[in-house]
Amino acid sequence: MFVIDANGILNVFATDKTTGKSNHITITKGRLSKEEIERMVSDAKKYKAEDEAEAARIQAKSGLKSYAYKLRSSLTDEKLADKAKLESAVDYVIAWLENSQRASKEEYEERQKELEGVATSAHLQICWY
Repeated sequence: MFVIDANGILNVFATDKTTGKSNHITITKGRLSKEEIERMVSDAKKYKAEDEAEAARIQAKSGLKSYAYKLRSSLTDEKLADKAKLESAVDYVIAWLENSQRASKEEYEERQKELEGVATSAHLQICWY
């Protein structure tokens, strides 16, 4: 049996039914101190910034991966001017993604810009033919 009083103190009572022996324990650590609360709030703020940065990194990675696979599926278009160059760039980025799981947000964004440049060039040439 246990009882928590108004001050947050926990009293636990136990009785062994076979021997009739009983024991009692009191746990007084019910509330956090002001310093503990401040430390927890500080840690939460610190981790919030880290979590936001990690979420942005993952979003950049996901965006690059999605873009690369969309381009790969568009390689069936016969009107692409420099299909081999685009295919090579897509394959390079997909391989890079597999080997760069912990790259920074900036690295993922840079790879996407490079791939967009190649893709734009290939797709723009479609319009001229």
